[in-house]
Amino acid sequence: MFSSMIIGLIIIISLLFYTIRILREYERGVVFFLGRYQGNKGPGLIILIPGIQQMITVDTRTVVFDVPTQDVISRDNVSVKVNAVVYFRVIEPEKAIIQVENFQQATSQLAQTTLRSVLGQHDLDDMLAARDKLNRDIQTILDKHTDAWGIKVTHVEIKHVDIDESMIRAIAKQAEAERERRAKIIHAEGELQAAEKLLQAAVILAKQPQAIQLRYLQTMSDIASQDKTHTIVFPLPMDLISPLQELIKQQSLAQK
Repeated sequence: MFSSMIIGLIIIISLLFYTIRILREYERGVVFFLGRYQGNKGPGLIILIPGIQQMITVDTRTVVFDVPTQDVISRDNVSVKVNAVVYFRVIEPEKAIIQVENFQQATSQLAQTTLRSVLGQHDLDDMLAARDKLNRDIQTILDKHTDAWGIKVTHVEIKHVDIDESMIRAIAKQAEAERERRAKIIHAEGELQAAEKLLQAAVILAKQPQAIQLRYLQTMSDIASQDKTHTIVFPLPMDLISPLQELIKQQSLAQK
């Protein structure tokens, strides 16, 4: 009699275990009635009919997983190793269970192939300098393909782009050459601007001869204040030399 009561108690507890389920706030239950999809339940207390109804629990929180390092050949034939991190969440639990066998593994595999495909269409410079755009492109493609699985890919972030040591040296040389090119361009632009200013000054001085004399006196003052030697060479203006040359020329003609 006592053993029968124990067996009955075990049966009741087992039935209660399969009948009563409690789902947390972030959990949803996909319920099947005799193998056919019946609906979603949760969160809270869920009562099932043992043997007739079955429920699969799905976590609807955001899932974060690392995409394993992938060997990628860029559009300019540079071999790099790239890894990334993907954020996604289940928004339609019934699709995540019915449409795909293992939605987490399927999303991971899709992320790996998409990462190689997208990065292979860009140059190495884009991988290093335009990561935000690449992240958005990968996220858009993943979200489009996982929509049929009831999954929303919210964010993709490329973590590391590893390059061979020889390629790092080549990039450093390229950067140095680029800096030298920019320096030469800036120097040339400075020379051009200086030449334009000198031309403007020459035009002004040609229109105002008195300005030449003032500039000459200012130059003499600068030389006197800066030159510490005892000998100073003063340039003579052409205005003083020209009359002397003309006088000498007239005297020579008169003697002839």
